[in-house]
Amino acid sequence: MPLEPNKPLYFRRALRKRCPQCGEGPLFRGFARLNESCSSCALRFRRESGSQTGAMYFCAAVTEIFAALLAVGMFLLTDWSLPVALTIGTVLVLSFSYVFLPVSMAFWTAVEYSTDVSNGESWVEPRA
Repeated sequence: MPLEPNKPLYFRRALRKRCPQCGEGPLFRGFARLNESCSSCALRFRRESGSQTGAMYFCAAVTEIFAALLAVGMFLLTDWSLPVALTIGTVLVLSFSYVFLPVSMAFWTAVEYSTDVSNGESWVEPRA
């Protein structure tokens, strides 16, 4: 009898940078370099070209929200000149985007896996 989908578990595993299916194999082989498949259960993380496009859009959207909040915060809380604010803001936004990219890739891997489990795809084998 198959297990009921446990979506929070899949997301916790992925956000810990582990396989969303088994929780054992690493998602990444380096910084923001997604493995092709899980070394423990053989789940394929990239089944098709462009499978991480959603991660790119997610990262861009979250970075834009961060940039907007940072701009408002700098405007309200500092008296920096425009060149200083732009320089500091640019460095902070680019740094945030760089650090957040693997998180968005892990999140998107969990989204794809969760969707596959809900759709009853043949290649997924949910595990507790």
